[in-house]
Amino acid sequence: MNRHGPAPRPAAWLRPLTLHAIAWAVGAFVVVPLGFGLLGGFKDTGQLSANPFGLPSPWVVSNYTDILASASFWRQLGNSVFIALATASVVVGVSAPAAFVFARFAFRGRELLFTIFTAGLMFPFTVAILPLFVLLRTFGLLDNPLGVILPQAAFGLPVTIIVLRGFFRTVPGEIEEAATLDGCGALGFLWRILLPMARPALATVSVLAIVGSWNNFMLPLVVFNDPGWWTIPLGVQQFQGQYAADWARILAYVVLAMVPALGFYAVAERRLVGGLTAGATKG
Repeated sequence: MNRHGPAPRPAAWLRPLTLHAIAWAVGAFVVVPLGFGLLGGFKDTGQLSANPFGLPSPWVVSNYTDILASASFWRQLGNSVFIALATASVVVGVSAPAAFVFARFAFRGRELLFTIFTAGLMFPFTVAILPLFVLLRTFGLLDNPLGVILPQAAFGLPVTIIVLRGFFRTVPGEIEEAATLDGCGALGFLWRILLPMARPALATVSVLAIVGSWNNFMLPLVVFNDPGWWTIPLGVQQFQGQYAADWARILAYVVLAMVPALGFYAVAERRLVGGLTAGATKG
């Protein structure tokens, strides 16, 4: 120990400066690839090879306009929206009653069964792709949107049940007792009271399901052979030839494909954060 007292603390400005530097570094790590993709979409393949990080010269606006004028892009966009919304609906529709049972009913083996559900978080989706393909082929769900919607919903159940169960457990028992005295049964309590109160948590799990479905590439690649059912991630394949790829068009396509997801996430960000923390006050 210093004989003259405790060592002086770092200057008061050092900590905020360090935090700002970290924030700028993280921001650059995110923005630089986006900027590269945005500018790269205005180049041709020759410019990308000769000057990948410079400004386009000339600006090839047709990369973006041709994609926007393409019927296949809008069809793939519609397929992605339909599959994402359907996945979220199935996930919430199945997980809400399950989470309600795990949160409000006491029965033998409840925690064991809940642990089995949560164990699904440990298995990556790619591990099950081969048996899943065989199963979907057996049930005739290849080239069928249900072949993507149902597996995505199944893999989304663990995290959805965890979030909703945590929220449902924060609802005081007195509210349930009052509802029971008013003649409200278990399903009525769930439908009329819990679900309206759980809107932040429901919005959170819906956002997670939609974003996960939107970014899914592996499952639609396995299920859809018909280009008419391709989703946005699969649409990149249309710019891939036998011997080369049109990288400028690919960058333009990826940038346009990100716009709906970024816009949706920007609108839903507050609900996502609020819903994740809503059930953290009670175990």
